[in-house]
Parts: sequence; C-alpha cells; structure tokens
Amino acid sequence: MIKARHVANMAVSGLALFTLAGCIATTAATTGAAPKATIPAETAGPWPVTRLHYTPNGNFGPSGQYLPGADGFNLADVDNKIQLDGLPAGVLGLVWLGDCGGATASFRSTVDAFAGDRKLFGFYVKDEPQPKNCPAANLLAEDNWIHAHVPGAKTFIILENLGHETAPSFTGTYTPADSGLDLVGVDPYSVRSELSAPTYWQIAAYVTLVEAHGWPLSSIVPVYQTFGGTSFADDSNGYWVLPTVPQERQMLADWAAVDPHPVFDYAYSWGPQEGDTALSQSPALQAVFKEKNARPPGP
Repeated sequence: MIKARHVANMAVSGLALFTLAGCIATTAATTGAAPKATIPAETAGPWPVTRLHYTPNGNFGPSGQYLPGADGFNLADVDNKIQLDGLPAGVLGLVWLGDCGGATASFRSTVDAFAGDRKLFGFYVKDEPQPKNCPAANLLAEDNWIHAHVPGAKTFIILENLGHETAPSFTGTYTPADSGLDLVGVDPYSVRSELSAPTYWQIAAYVTLVEAHGWPLSSIVPVYQTFGGTSFADDSNGYWVLPTVPQERQMLADWAAVDPHPVFDYAYSWGPQEGDTALSQSPALQAVFKEKNARPPGP
C-alpha cells in the first residue's frame, strides 16, 4: 500500500557537509565511517521509548488478523474504516490517505468517515512529498479540514531529504507554519551496499537539520531501517541493505540519543514491496523490535 522509498535523484550544488556538536566529521560522510560520538553497539544505551509503534505494509493476514501485533506494534497501517474497526484491543490506526490535492470533496468525504472513531490515531497524509509537486497550501488545507472535522486526529508525513545521502538538506521543504502538520517522519537509512560502514552520523544530522527548519523535537518521528534489497537503489550507486541485529541496535541507540521520547516510532517496513526483504521476513530483527516495543513507556 505505502510506496517504495522515493529517492531524490537530483544534482546537489552548494551543499556543504556540516559538523554537529563536533562529532560529525567530513570523512564520515565520504567513507561511511561512524563518528566517534556514536554509541558502540555492544554498549548501546536506552532505545527510544514511546507508547505507540508503527510498521507499514502488509499488516493483515488472509483472515484479517493484525500481524505486527505479535512483535509489540500497536499502531496499525490501515486504509479503510473496516480495517480500523476490526483492530484488536489496544491497537490504534494510522489511516493512509496519500492525498495532496487539497481539501477536495473526495478528500473531505474520506476523512469525515473516520470522525468519532475511538480506534483512530491519525492520518498519514503523504509519504515524502516535495513542495514542487505537492504545494504546502494543499497540505495546509487538508490539515485544517482534518483538525476541524476529526478533532484529536494527528496529521503526519515523512519529510523528503532534498539533498544527497552524503549531504542531506531540507532547505525548501515544509514548515509547521505552511503545512500545519502535527508530526513528521525523518528517515536516515544508514546501511547501504556501497559503504564500508553504516553512516550512523546521518541520524543526528537529519534531526538537527529538521529542527533548524522549524520542526520541534516533539514533532519528529524516528523512522528505522528494516528493509533492504537491490530493487531499492540509493543515489550513490548502491542500494539499501537489510540491517544486521548489531546494526539495528546501533541505530536504535543513536536515535535514543537525539529523540528519546517520540509520539510514536516507525519501522520501515513490515512487509516487502518490490522484491526487497523486510521486517516480517527477518525473525532476528523481529526479536529486536519485540524486545524494544515491550519496554514500558514511563510516566
């Protein structure tokens, strides 16, 4: 249902690598080496702690059973009210819209059908939109309609990196003011085939850049890499690779250092999409997330 990762294959000009609190070196960007400040995997500290855990694609079995629930995921990827109302107790729904046409009659009708539903968490409005194709004014109109007609529902998109994997940039992307959105996902995927080591430094880099663009930390949703395969090409003559257990633990630890208590967290992806391998096919990674998701959210 939710699309394959959209890669921005664009020329990068005038983009310079930057240093974050003295711990992200230029060599890390070019060699893939993790910065010195990265927490060693074998001594990884706390992981992000939140009440809600989401993983999209292929959430339902042939009999309608919610499959990721066995690993502690309790925010389901749904696209209709029947799926939403059929969720087990304790599981909420994030409704996929994928719409950037503004508050059209069709949009209004779709959204209004969920008003008052107690299983609704919010709406996944769009996945990695770009302002050139999806005007901020359209997102704002959709956001305003949702908040006016489905009180309490959260609005969510993933922000697209408009730069390069080695020189990320969010210049020109959406802001809280021009889009009205409640939550934005940030998806630095560190494990790639062309690298000698994962670019863990991207996690802190992305968060810092998105905050500098006006998004408060409280609005940032961490997106964890749980997929890989040759059909998912990156922009550096390689492709994303399914993380190993130590690599996944490292990324979770690095996320905890910069976004320890998100509103929800997001593992991409539960189900495969284009010949890749995903979380549902990796018992080893499922065990990691089952452990993480079982941690109490705290006060």
